[in-house]
Amino acid sequence: MAKRTFFVTGTDTGVGKTLVSAAILRAAGQAGLRTLGMKPIASGCDDTAEGLRNEDALLLQEAMTETLSYDQINPIALKPAIAPHVAAAQEQRVISAQRLVGFCRGMQMQPADLLLIEGAGGWRVPLNDRETYARVPQALEIPVIMVVPLQLGCINHALLTAEAIRSDGLKVAGWVANRPSPETMSCESDTLDYLRSHLPAPCLGVLPWQADVDLAVLAEALELGPLLGERP
Repeated sequence: MAKRTFFVTGTDTGVGKTLVSAAILRAAGQAGLRTLGMKPIASGCDDTAEGLRNEDALLLQEAMTETLSYDQINPIALKPAIAPHVAAAQEQRVISAQRLVGFCRGMQMQPADLLLIEGAGGWRVPLNDRETYARVPQALEIPVIMVVPLQLGCINHALLTAEAIRSDGLKVAGWVANRPSPETMSCESDTLDYLRSHLPAPCLGVLPWQADVDLAVLAEALELGPLLGERP
């Protein structure tokens, strides 16, 4: 059974949740931990000879230490590259929090030291007309890792997301800043200082922008001690 499970969310869509998740998995693996990652829902999947495949889920599969089938890592694959609830409706499928929780609990039964469950979009992304994705980590009662892109508006989005997570009864275990473009944002150091002093969790690292993904470099930018309960 997975000893530690975290849910990875972002302050918005396209902020680097998969890169951060993969980097954490790689860093933990390099530290000798057995790791698992999953992306229960993935929209924007491509047709392949093996079936629908999502590049984010494939990156998680590459980054984790344990060997599992693609369907275990991404049990719900949707072809349209749009919001999951809309993509599911277009394919005449229904997504429920209960079903996703079942997939996640099944993954938690796998032997590992660390399991990361990557969400879709931001904290309040809909699953259907009644539920948001937040219901999944709530039902699992697991802490949350937050991904913050270093761009204009990120302080407001980060504080609101952290507030929503805590309001839903969950702990923000840590956050990772990600540079989403080659241009450094104006006043980046001031922004990081503000986030470090106002977010209710430790900063686990600041990831550099990369034109091509190099997980080894990203892993080196992380400090997982606070996440894994280690004292500095």
